[in-house]
Formats: sequence, structure tokens, C-alpha cells
Amino acid sequence: MHRRYVRGGIVALALALSVSACNQSAPAAGEGAGGATLAAKEGPVVPYKLGTFELDGKPFTGLVLRDAQVADIAQANAAFERSNSAAPKLAIPADLTELIVKYDGGWRDRLVALAKAIPADGAPSFVYALDSLKALPPVRPSLILNAGGNYTEHTAGIAAQQQRAGARPEAASKAVAAPGIWERTGDDTRDNPYLFQKSPTVVIGANDPIVMPRGRTNIDFECEFDVVIGKTAKYVSLDKAADHIFGYTIQIDVSDRGGRGDRKMGGSDWLIGKNHDTFGPLGPVIVPKEFLPNAMNTRHTFTLNGDVMQDSNTSKMDHNIHELLHYASNILTLSPGDIISGGSPAGTNIERAEPRWMRAGDTAVCTIEGIGRQTHSVVAEPAATN
Repeated sequence: MHRRYVRGGIVALALALSVSACNQSAPAAGEGAGGATLAAKEGPVVPYKLGTFELDGKPFTGLVLRDAQVADIAQANAAFERSNSAAPKLAIPADLTELIVKYDGGWRDRLVALAKAIPADGAPSFVYALDSLKALPPVRPSLILNAGGNYTEHTAGIAAQQQRAGARPEAASKAVAAPGIWERTGDDTRDNPYLFQKSPTVVIGANDPIVMPRGRTNIDFECEFDVVIGKTAKYVSLDKAADHIFGYTIQIDVSDRGGRGDRKMGGSDWLIGKNHDTFGPLGPVIVPKEFLPNAMNTRHTFTLNGDVMQDSNTSKMDHNIHELLHYASNILTLSPGDIISGGSPAGTNIERAEPRWMRAGDTAVCTIEGIGRQTHSVVAEPAATN
């Protein structure tokens, strides 16, 4: 081969390599050949929340900081372990439910460390703006139990509206113990707790549309404070109930008040009333219990198109969250990630002389102090496709 062609080939190869190097992305700040790094920091505990989010169609478990940032926990943990060789190596949970199971086995301390290490400004590439992500249901519970008639103001409002409609006042009845399920003290004048099941299949995210079922017009709202179970619970004594709580979240218990059209089983139908598709918005986050110490004195509000419809406080529950967990655990086993809702406060449409049912075009917002907010467009159900 002619020397001139060899020399030309070497020059062309050098130019190609140079162009290729120029076209490669420079590593982000704090990232090298081994990936992102995240050095441990000292300082006070930074409160955090937890959720499940979607980015570019892919879900991930997120660490929510300052109500503005979401760190991908898997990526943040990898960066932390790269930067801190003495840190225990933790297996990444598959989802938030598994993280709840492993929380006291090292993950609580790790999340505390990650929260301290992630700065408010100049955060690594695995930290996203909260409003840039889709909030998915934080957990997919195997069991959802909702309290019925657990705010005196709510049950009194229902009774008052029934009397306005012509019903006679019901005579007060004295509650007695339910052996093996609920024992009573002599000075307890309350009814026993009441829980009903809501299907896990109706759960949607905190900003997903609420769909009005075809032909159903009396669709109501209930903005509710929920407990997330942290440990398997069966026959849990009242004084140990708090030990089985992981944290708290929000649920709108969307309700169909239109009835079933007959008096079978007394006319009561919890399947119709509570379990249409999309009737269980959950999230957007779970707040670990250590970051919401006043769970039994927490404000929650509901607005419809900006009008305040519910404004109450968890201190008004007839049976508090510990009593509800104790009661439920005497009936069936509760598992990590399961949900118990404290029930609805006053302000629902079944208490109103002039109800304002939800309808397509509305905007429904449920806000709970210290947890967050759900915002939903209310939409009509599309025409059937099958």
C-alpha cells in the first residue's frame, strides 16, 4: 500500500475518534465512571414522605422531600452506597409495600441518611421536581377497610336530613359487647365500630379522573384520613395498635347514593354504594407516622369547584385510629400496606337539604394537613367498548 494512503487513513481515524469523543455526553456533576455519588451528611433529620411515581411510563418508588422533590430511591441508594463504603448494602425493595415490610430492617435509617444527603438546590440527576411526575397509588393494598358513621357530626347530619324528608327519629338503642371482637366498658355510650370493605380494584392515583358511572347521578364525596398498616396485625390489643401503623395517607371515599332499586337485604348495598371503578383515590403519598405526630388532631377539607363542602378534624372521630385497628384485627388479619380509613366527617350530600352531587366537569379536591392533596377532574364514563 502506498505510504500516502496509510498516512491519510491514520489521520481520518484520529479525526473520527476525536468527533466521537466530542459527541459523548459529559458526566453530570457528582457522576463519574461508576455513576452518581451521594456523600453522607450530618445534621438534623429531614422529614420525608414516600410514594410511587411514574416517569416516562416507568414506575418507581420515590422519597419526597420538602413537598417539592422526589428522589428515585433505588438510584439514590446506589449513589449513597458508592460514596459511603462503610454503609450496609441493602437490597432494593420491589415496591413501596416491600419497603414498608423492610422499614425497620435498615431502610428507615437509610432513608433518613438519603434525606439528609440530598440538597434542596443542585440535586443529582435522580431527583425530580414533584410536579413533573405522575403520582400513582402509593401502595396496592390487599385490603381496604373504611369506617362507617365514625363522626358524630356526620351521622347527626344524616339523621337530620332524613327527618326533614319525613322519617321518624330512630329510638336510641343501647349497644352491647360483640364477644371476641369488641368489648365495652360500662361508661362507653358509643355504638360499636363499623367497618366495610372497599375493593382494591377501585383504587386510582391522587390526580386521576373520577368517573361518573353511566346512569348514576347521586355521586357523593367523602374526604378521609387513612392509616397504612406497617406490620402484620391479628388480635392486636388497643395499647399495641400504634406499633402496627406505618403511616398515613388520603382517600376520597367516592359513594353512590342512588340505591339498588329494591329493599332486598334492607336496601343496603355496599357493592353499589362504594365500589364503582375509580371510587377509591389514594395518595399522593404516605407520611411515616414519625413525621405526623398529631394524627388524632389533623384537619381535613374537601372542596368542589372551589366551594368548601367538608372541613373537619380527626379529633372528631367517634372511634380513633387505634381503636379501629384493634377492632379490625379481631376479625381478620391485616398485612403491611393494607388501609383502614377513619371515615367521613360532616358535609356530604346525604346530610344536605339541597344536595350538590358530583357531576362531569367538576373539580374535586381533598386536602389533609401534613399529608398533601388530591385533585381530580370528574368525568363522564365513555361509551361501552365491549
